[in-house]
Amino acid sequence: MAITGSGSLLISFVLSAAFLQKGAAETMTVDSQNLATDNVSVIEGETATISCRVKNNDDSVIQLLNPNRQTIYFRDVRPLKDSRFQLVNFSDNELRVSLSNVSLSDEGRYVCQLYTDPPQEAYADITVLVPPGSPVIESREDVVSEGNETELTCIAIGSKPAASIRWMKGEEELTGEMTVEEMYDRMFTVTSRVRFSVTKEDDGLPVDCIIDHPAVKDLLAERHLEVLYKPEVRIEVAYPQGLTREGDNLELTCFAEGKPHPHQINWVRVDEDVPPNAVVTGPDLYIENLNKSYNGTYRCVASNTVGEAYDDYVLYVYDSRAGAAPQKIDHAVIGGVVAVVMFAILCALIVLGRYFARHKGTYFTHEAKGADDAADADTAIINAEGGHNNTDEKKEYYI
Repeated sequence: MAITGSGSLLISFVLSAAFLQKGAAETMTVDSQNLATDNVSVIEGETATISCRVKNNDDSVIQLLNPNRQTIYFRDVRPLKDSRFQLVNFSDNELRVSLSNVSLSDEGRYVCQLYTDPPQEAYADITVLVPPGSPVIESREDVVSEGNETELTCIAIGSKPAASIRWMKGEEELTGEMTVEEMYDRMFTVTSRVRFSVTKEDDGLPVDCIIDHPAVKDLLAERHLEVLYKPEVRIEVAYPQGLTREGDNLELTCFAEGKPHPHQINWVRVDEDVPPNAVVTGPDLYIENLNKSYNGTYRCVASNTVGEAYDDYVLYVYDSRAGAAPQKIDHAVIGGVVAVVMFAILCALIVLGRYFARHKGTYFTHEAKGADDAADADTAIINAEGGHNNTDEKKEYYI
């Protein structure tokens, strides 16, 4: 049913007359009525739904008004020409209306009205959320040297309400300084700046500007750090493996890594000249036919635009007859040998003990033979005198 502007005024007049007639005819119990609705938050461009709910309705009329108190829906009739409002549900207990393609101008307080005596109203506030545009990270410099400070700026433009910004460097959270600027139509632009010193470990590390806003999730901007750092230098012995003896040849290799890559690598001998027969080829140092006069500290120095670094190798030439480095003692083998020896000793002691237990030693006693057969002590003494020649050998055993 199409209704013109004059028709809207007519309906309002009819509603007022109907309300006066109803009030004169019936006595309303306000306590028996229960009108309720909900506040709504909606993202700009999406759809909002307003629900006017009535408990224990006695056939009273429900209508929905916009923030300007214009009737959007009277029961199931829409007097307002705005076709973005559509009826979702109408019954004695609910009037539910949807509003599509919500804009900032739709924000405000909507009124659910129930024609009772006195009339009841409930209010639904529509809040329109506007997500910020894609954040942008700006840097004071594109490349920074280790040990220096860098500054990054992140901007989130045009949001409602104002967004908040967090910083993450790898797994570490950084603290930034945030400023909020209000624009037109209660829109905001947020800027955050963060400053920190960098090390060579930060090279290639991501720095994230994370936007927190109720209208959007997982919104961030990312920038990878580019850090310049001086070389890291390491000397390795290619030959010989072990002691350096007179007559041997020596070959050292210098490894250097940095950003930018080292443009120069030099070999020097600390406090002395490099031996005349030393050959330097790029990162390699070769010395043949070593002797003790070559002893000293040999240094590899690498440099780039950030700085220089070095590593040292101390050369000590041993006598040509010097033995190889002593072998490491195998404590497990020694322990095993000791255990076997102790076991053998213990077994020998057991065998000897059993042997002596079975073959006991002897010794002689000089007891007179006649003493054994004497009738009394006096006779035994008499018989014993001089009786050693006739005595038999007696044995006593001992252990």
